[in-house]
Amino acid sequence: MNLTGQTIMRWSVGVLIAAVVCAAMWFFRSVVVYILISAVLAIIGRPLVRRLSLVNIKRHFLPRWAAALITLVLMWCIVASLFALIVPLVAGKIYELSSLDLRAVLLGVQEPLERMQEYLHTVFALPQGQISLSDIIVATMRRVLNYDTINTAFSSIIDVGLSSVIVLFSVSFITFFFLKEDGLFYSMVISVFPERFSENVTRSMDKITYLLSRYFTGLLTESLILMTIISIVMLCFGMSFENACFIGVIMGAMNVIPYAGPAIGGLVAMFIGIVSPIDGYTIGHTVAIIVGVLLTVKAIDDFIIQPTLYSSRVSAHPLEVFIVILMAGSVGGIVGMFVAIPSYTVLRVFAKEFFSEVSLVRKLTQQV
Repeated sequence: MNLTGQTIMRWSVGVLIAAVVCAAMWFFRSVVVYILISAVLAIIGRPLVRRLSLVNIKRHFLPRWAAALITLVLMWCIVASLFALIVPLVAGKIYELSSLDLRAVLLGVQEPLERMQEYLHTVFALPQGQISLSDIIVATMRRVLNYDTINTAFSSIIDVGLSSVIVLFSVSFITFFFLKEDGLFYSMVISVFPERFSENVTRSMDKITYLLSRYFTGLLTESLILMTIISIVMLCFGMSFENACFIGVIMGAMNVIPYAGPAIGGLVAMFIGIVSPIDGYTIGHTVAIIVGVLLTVKAIDDFIIQPTLYSSRVSAHPLEVFIVILMAGSVGGIVGMFVAIPSYTVLRVFAKEFFSEVSLVRKLTQQV
């Protein structure tokens, strides 16, 4: 491509406009987040709206606004049902941890701790009594699990819940109109670009809608399946209903975070097993059962459930996705890892549509 003065000027103006748009989006990022959440919900709910719109009642079709309203109500009923399941479990565990007898818990793991401590004394030639793993673990857990810390965390959760009322209303209002007017979100996005690019943007939006719809619906279905399987298997091993459901919910919820989520959920599950071992089993056996179940279910998920639900999700190489998730995690932490794949999908689709002449873009987007 020949770089003329006019070309450089056009690119400079484009970069300047993009910078201004990005700055405005960052300044109004809360509103942008509401719109993006609503767009995702609209993508998930659009198939149901279309089906309901075809319902024929005495030779009259169901109005689009009614179909959108019914879909929105059903979506929030599902969310409310999940919260009705999760909140009592979490509240019960918080109360249980706040009154936990740490010394009693450590008695169950005293023997392996003593062996580990003896190993440390032998390897590092430390004098006896210099290090006590039991005292270190108790002191650390007391700092983390004391009543004030847990009460503060619980109060923060309540504050977040109250502030979420505004988010809930805003997202519901925007989602309703996205569902009611099928092309509204498209029009908002297309209006940002020059008119000559409208056809390119429309094709990109169609592809993005298809990929993200498959990704989010597959991810939600996968999490529900994992939650159910893990809870049932834990119940079969004799775990209490509350603990089995809690571990299932934690693993299902954390599964939406790539790579790090299942690992964090597994650590929480093992901690629950240490605090509340299965009746008739030692703490070691309980932890071994939990680890074995989670590894088995995760293997089934990786090799059977995922390929069946959404083959290759967003048409990207696994190494490519892994690197993107690492980069997003280093920038935005857990939230960055959660939004990494959807954001990368959007960038790939637009890059293929507008920069297909670049060899690197062609290489990265050849499966899109």
